[in-house]
Amino acid sequence: MSRTSTRARFFQQQGLYLSLGMVGEAVIWAINLRINPATAVVYSVCLGNLMMPVLNRVRRAYGQRPFPYNWLVFLTSVVVLTPAVYVIASVVVWRIAPPFPDHQSLEHLIRTGWKLPSLMIAAFAVISALFTETKEKLERRNLELQRSMDLSAARIEQQDQELERAREIQQSLLPKDIPQLAGYQVATAWRPARLVGGDYFDVVKLDENRLAICIADVVGKGVSAALLMANVQASVRAFAHDSESPAWVCSRVNSVLCENIAIGKFVTFFYGVLDAKNHTFRYCDAGHPSPILVSANSIQKLQADGAVLGVFPAWKYKDAEVSLHPGDRLLLYTDGITEASGSDGEEFGEDKLAELTQANRASSAFDLNAGVLAQVTEFCGGQFQDDVTLLVIAVE
Repeated sequence: MSRTSTRARFFQQQGLYLSLGMVGEAVIWAINLRINPATAVVYSVCLGNLMMPVLNRVRRAYGQRPFPYNWLVFLTSVVVLTPAVYVIASVVVWRIAPPFPDHQSLEHLIRTGWKLPSLMIAAFAVISALFTETKEKLERRNLELQRSMDLSAARIEQQDQELERAREIQQSLLPKDIPQLAGYQVATAWRPARLVGGDYFDVVKLDENRLAICIADVVGKGVSAALLMANVQASVRAFAHDSESPAWVCSRVNSVLCENIAIGKFVTFFYGVLDAKNHTFRYCDAGHPSPILVSANSIQKLQADGAVLGVFPAWKYKDAEVSLHPGDRLLLYTDGITEASGSDGEEFGEDKLAELTQANRASSAFDLNAGVLAQVTEFCGGQFQDDVTLLVIAVE
């Protein structure tokens, strides 16, 4: 403890002793006893400075003992110390501020004046003990709370670091450079609602004329969804090159997930093969929101009746195919786009997404992708409740 804090504590104690002395003087005045006004004050200061340091040392011996043993040791110490402290304080009082009458002897003061000092000693001891005990309990509690807060902060920081690493790993699983085909543009956007998410997309070049394009949404958000998403990604990459049939790929990925997925989890999935030579898009939809194909004079949803992945191991998936023409725009998205809500609770919705795409059909895939995402972000004020993924395929 520094000298400044020690000095401050000393003066605080003197203030307490003086306050108790003034209270004792007020009590004496209230019961109409005639006494020197300074006597109670001097007694108070003397008793406090003589008694409290000794009791504080003694308290180290009894303070850690359980109740009531700590108080038994404490009260025994008070009883033992009181006579000696009273005598010494009485000598000081007799010399500095003797009570009335002034002619009484020291012996007479010690013999007859013990009641009030003894009461003051007891008051000092009990008040000091209660104050010190309460203070120490509060300090221990504050220390425990501080340690708990520090530990929680350290754990949160560690979790944040782990989540940041998980985000980096998850981003590394997504394609960094999107392969392109002559006469087509493919643009993508991915934004998790948290540091990591359950949305997944991939664009795999099968040969010079074909791209495998898929998008998926794992139920839930956060780490558990991200882990399942990594499983989906590994399965897709394993099977994408082995077949031209999207339905076959969906069946194989579904078989893998049904063997490994946790109860209550599932994945919506859409997989298609873009063929630049034949200008077709062959696809299979496994419970995913229907992609929107916008042409010059029509808006079409690529609907299919496939079940979500990871639930029905024997489900038979089917292929579908659509022809593509110059100027067409095909949007693949997750429900984080269409379910984005405005301040009034209204969702952005598929119809508004289709209308927005139709209005900007002349834009490139990259501009349309950025424009749609900007419009949805403005609509919901940037408060996305779910992961957001958007793929735009533009036919030149």
